[in-house]
Amino acid sequence: MIRLEKRAQPSQFWTLATPFLAVLLTMIVGGIMFAALGSDPFEAIRIIFWDPLFSEQFAAYSRPQLLVKAGPLILIAIGLSLGFKAGIWNIGAEGQYIIGAICGAGMGLAFYPSESFIIFPLMVLAGALGGWAWAMIPAVLKTRFGTNEILVSLMLVYVAEAWLASVSSGLLKNPDGMGFPGSRNLAQHAGTANLEIISGTGMHWGVLTAFLAVIFAYVLLSRHMLGFQIRLAGEAPRAARFAGVNPKRIVFLCLGLAGALAGMAGMFEVAGPAGQITIDFNSGYGFTAIIVAFLGRLHPIGILFAGLLMALTYIGGELASLMLGIPSAAIQLFQGMLLFFLLATDVFINFRIRMSKREAV
Repeated sequence: MIRLEKRAQPSQFWTLATPFLAVLLTMIVGGIMFAALGSDPFEAIRIIFWDPLFSEQFAAYSRPQLLVKAGPLILIAIGLSLGFKAGIWNIGAEGQYIIGAICGAGMGLAFYPSESFIIFPLMVLAGALGGWAWAMIPAVLKTRFGTNEILVSLMLVYVAEAWLASVSSGLLKNPDGMGFPGSRNLAQHAGTANLEIISGTGMHWGVLTAFLAVIFAYVLLSRHMLGFQIRLAGEAPRAARFAGVNPKRIVFLCLGLAGALAGMAGMFEVAGPAGQITIDFNSGYGFTAIIVAFLGRLHPIGILFAGLLMALTYIGGELASLMLGIPSAAIQLFQGMLLFFLLATDVFINFRIRMSKREAV
């Protein structure tokens, strides 16, 4: 019979190998799903992973979009990974992303039609503070009343979505929009637009901030005492308390950083690719970033590559839907398989499979 035997120490080989194995299993099972939907599985996988980068027909458009899609995923995932390393489970980054977008857009629209260069930096600050303030709600409730940050942060996503619908039809609605919900287009106004830094590459200020966040997180976790305290709080909570680590401080720090980064991601999105606050502005980046964080092994460099891979599935999935008629829900399921198979294969890190004979009764 098959049984699992616990390893003396976690396997370094499987720690590195399971993300690649998860991607491979996702391709195999996803291909079976596409075949069941009536599409050629090999063509579907090729369109998702190959055509956006190397197809003569699509690559010129898709390559810049890779950075546009990856930027918010990496930025949010970096913030989440700090909390996850400390054992703080912030599942509400989507809400922090929405609030950051609302606050950033509100700041920009408050100065309309001014084109002053100072407006965009103020929007970035407002977006970061908005996301930070939203993340402070579960932080305060956890440290003061011992509530579960998973439930509180997740429920706040629905509150943020309700507020998004409200301001889209009220406070931030475009007065020249003929009564339709939605704000003015921030991307078309010089004072509020999140412009490309290098034309034609997709590299806007949000993408640059995401790369800077990767560097910051790497230095923090590997070179700074605070990063050591974050890792210690997650790996050995009792040892952390004996070492003088303040658990409340870690909660406020990790949730605050995650909220600020998610808020900035929302602001950069609403001032650039999305362009305006609308009822359906939220695109699920906050939830997808959880997959990115774990696929990247909660390591900043791993998150960078995982974010690019997940962005590739977004772009390739849209192409597959357009060319093969694959439902968008199937593409979302395909993306979700990555986390499912990653969690499933992670068992090999701490356990090895053993075959043994069935004992006689």
